[in-house]
Amino acid sequence: MNREIFEKGIIELGFSVSEEKINKFEVFSRLLVEWNEKMNLTAVTDPEGISVKHFLDSIAPLSVFDIKENAKVIDVGTGAGFPGVPIKIVREDLDFTFMDSLNKRINFLKEVSENINFKKAEFVHARAEEAGKSKLYREKFDVAVSRAVANLKVLCEYCLPFVKVGGVFAAFKQFEVEDEIDDARAMIGTLGGRIAEIKEVEIPCSDITRKIVLIEKVKETPAQFPRRANKIKK
Repeated sequence: MNREIFEKGIIELGFSVSEEKINKFEVFSRLLVEWNEKMNLTAVTDPEGISVKHFLDSIAPLSVFDIKENAKVIDVGTGAGFPGVPIKIVREDLDFTFMDSLNKRINFLKEVSENINFKKAEFVHARAEEAGKSKLYREKFDVAVSRAVANLKVLCEYCLPFVKVGGVFAAFKQFEVEDEIDDARAMIGTLGGRIAEIKEVEIPCSDITRKIVLIEKVKETPAQFPRRANKIKK
């Protein structure tokens, strides 16, 4: 991680982050690079790239949408821990669940958690389409986040079942999303959601503009959703 770039970006976003938290970002960065030599976690491993494309990109949306204190949050398809781990470092109060279908990624995140002393964090090895039907996780969360690279219609079927009525799913997108939104609108309604707004945030020290599609959960998701993965992808 490039500390100078990261600290400059944090200030631009309007956050005040303690020395202790910056140290946690440095530990996370070191573990990411170390583990990436053994398994494919990320293509971005240079210090500047980690600082901007992973850390600042993950936490920048917190500057445009508010998550209430002590909220229950799930990061669906968290991968190497993005956006969840940077958000959790900045917002220690949040009760965070990290979910991924690959157990080796979950093992990596457990190691990260032990090294940076996370409290109120759970790491779940599961497929979203299966966990979304489980009583343990279905409609249990105030907020779902996902930076997974998938079409919005697909993402919503994976993520909205986790959100309780009155909660919100925040989809981290890039580029133009209007066509995706138009294509997903009917399915979002079927899943019990409603598009609330689209927020834009410029990622400091880059030319990246991140778009956050905020989808409110206005009614329960029908029991048949989420469907099996092959049905969702069709």
